[in-house]
Amino acid sequence: MGSAQAVSSSYAVIDAKTGRLLLGNNAEVELPIASLTKVWTALTVLDNATLDEEITISSVAAAQEGSSLYLQPGEVWTVNSLLHGLMLQSGNDAAYALAEHTGGSLEGFVKLMNEKFQLAGLENSHFTNPSGLHNDEHYASAHDMANMFRLALQNEDFMKIASAKNFVPKERSIKWRNKHKLMHFNEYTVAGKTGYTKRAGRTLVTYLKDKDKEVIVVTLNHSNDWNTHVSLAEQIFQNYSMVQVVEKGKYELFQKDVIEVKKDYYLLLNKEEEEKLNNVLIIPRNNKEKKPFLWKVMIDKDVALEFNVKKVK
Repeated sequence: MGSAQAVSSSYAVIDAKTGRLLLGNNAEVELPIASLTKVWTALTVLDNATLDEEITISSVAAAQEGSSLYLQPGEVWTVNSLLHGLMLQSGNDAAYALAEHTGGSLEGFVKLMNEKFQLAGLENSHFTNPSGLHNDEHYASAHDMANMFRLALQNEDFMKIASAKNFVPKERSIKWRNKHKLMHFNEYTVAGKTGYTKRAGRTLVTYLKDKDKEVIVVTLNHSNDWNTHVSLAEQIFQNYSMVQVVEKGKYELFQKDVIEVKKDYYLLLNKEEEEKLNNVLIIPRNNKEKKPFLWKVMIDKDVALEFNVKKVK
């Protein structure tokens, strides 16, 4: 993580539908992310456990330092309640209890987390624990973190938990209020997660939506993060439009082959990008095996969207 010393803060704004980076500064630099880690912890748990599974809290989990749900050794909690405590209250004890249960051990769980990065194609991230407590080998880039949140939001259970403003666990007469302030005061904010350690500074991820425009904003080590997230999202909402870039239907190539596009495709674009838009179809050579054709929607040399299409004739 050599580059992290030179750069102290970063941000990234992505299109929540495609993952395309819209705005950023030091967006690929690996930095400590504190409790934003818990997004990936929650998704890794949801991949490997059901919400109604019960977990007996170990003395090691109960003794975790930092933000806490004040779990007691021997208490029995459901995965669902602990995930809400993890995301809304940022409980490090919940993170540890979920990790032990899901991975068999802390090491087993961290291995699952890091394998999941590789499968998702995230290259600027590596985790050593499920909570985000500081470790020099525990980091992510703002761009990777935004994509982690995007992938997590595709899981219905995660979306429900991360967008909850309050939660009352059945195990205790208490009401947890989501620590993400914008969820209570900003009309565009749907879901998010806060984080803080002395080394990481303030970290924040937010999913904001204005009609058909959806963005995910990540700031790492930004002191004025609430206002920054709102202003970055508004910048996109005001200057970008949802543009149909490919229309579904059948397309004839060179008056012989016919390919079919099964759905309409849209991209969040600004005026300048709309003018540069270019559709490129890559046709496999000697196509006896009927390989799919690759359709790329490009802005300059950057691919904004790509998908496979099959020949139907």
